[in-house]
Amino acid sequence: MKIAYMMSRFPKISETFILYEILEQERLGNTVEVYPLLREHQPVTHPEAERLVERAHFHPFISLPIIWANAHFMLRQPISYLKTLFEVLSGTFGSMNFFAGALAYFPKSVRFAYEMQKQGIEHIHAHFCNHPAVAALIIHRLTGIPYSFTAHGSDLHKDKRMLDKKVAASAFAVTVSNFNKGEMLKACGERQRDKIHVIRCGIDPEVFLPTEQQKNGKALFRIICVGSFEEVKGHKYLVEACRRLREAGIDFVCDLIGDGPVREQVAKQIAELDLNDNVIIHGSLKRQKVAEMMRAADVKVLASVPTAEGKREGVPVVIMEAMATCLPVISTQLSGIPELVDDGRTGILVPPGDADGLFLALQKLYENPSLRRSLGRAGREKVLREFNLRLNVINLANLFAAATP
Repeated sequence: MKIAYMMSRFPKISETFILYEILEQERLGNTVEVYPLLREHQPVTHPEAERLVERAHFHPFISLPIIWANAHFMLRQPISYLKTLFEVLSGTFGSMNFFAGALAYFPKSVRFAYEMQKQGIEHIHAHFCNHPAVAALIIHRLTGIPYSFTAHGSDLHKDKRMLDKKVAASAFAVTVSNFNKGEMLKACGERQRDKIHVIRCGIDPEVFLPTEQQKNGKALFRIICVGSFEEVKGHKYLVEACRRLREAGIDFVCDLIGDGPVREQVAKQIAELDLNDNVIIHGSLKRQKVAEMMRAADVKVLASVPTAEGKREGVPVVIMEAMATCLPVISTQLSGIPELVDDGRTGILVPPGDADGLFLALQKLYENPSLRRSLGRAGREKVLREFNLRLNVINLANLFAAATP
């Protein structure tokens, strides 16, 4: 089966779950073409992405091929072209972000439609229900190629504009948590219940293997936080919890892995609290290095919070990766996280924005190595059972096949 995968940016190191989903689709025998809305330029790229980058369909916002494709559909299908343009502009009107995106990405999406027809694409799958799903809708309107999309976190919670139309026009929709499905049904109505499927993101348990380390509570306590430096990740609350750990006389190191817009702000907070010897920012790292550092850690923390503009987590893949290594997890009671982390069984959950709660959870795990081990073992069992990449991609591929005429 020939599938087009669409996403906002590629290759994006914080969205490796898309990369490995594509690779797993290929392993199942499907041919995948990659159509990013934007090309991501970053200092670190996973080696597995290089082959896909070489043949990905990157386009600027405007070019002669884009103008030609728009003229092609305007002349051959003027009614469909104009109706689709009106649908996306009127549907996004009132949201500066969505309306600007519709204007910017419409011409490029039309070019994608032309290329997908020429390539014989049988199904389109978009990751994220905002701009990529709108682009998939545009292509579907012009070509009739069936499409689906996966809703994750902030793409769903920040603005549900046009969500009902995107679900209605799709062959099916996927989301990563039951919490998200409930939010989608509120926006789209119960009539769409059977069309919206919960398929978890997953990880490869053969990469994120359990650690063999057995540490006692008095050794150097290693904390790891993997996640892009964005407000939604709650780094500032973790740093504040680290200040409390130092005041409690606990010998620890906290490794922060990732990059993003609030990195400098977090670095400033670390310096102001005189935590430079304890809290270390490493920047973005490749998957194998992250797995290695997880195996050396004692606990994984992701202090996720909702933002004022509506951003929220989905079900963070980095937590799955940590749990696969038998690493105990501390996170927050937010969105789909409790569907992954069972409080007191596979990890510890605290309220979002609660630095004191994070400190107490860290202190508890520092003092109780046997609890760390029991939480870690239960976490890996849950990931193997419910968040296995290979099994979940098979479920998605079956939906693709069923949606193909």
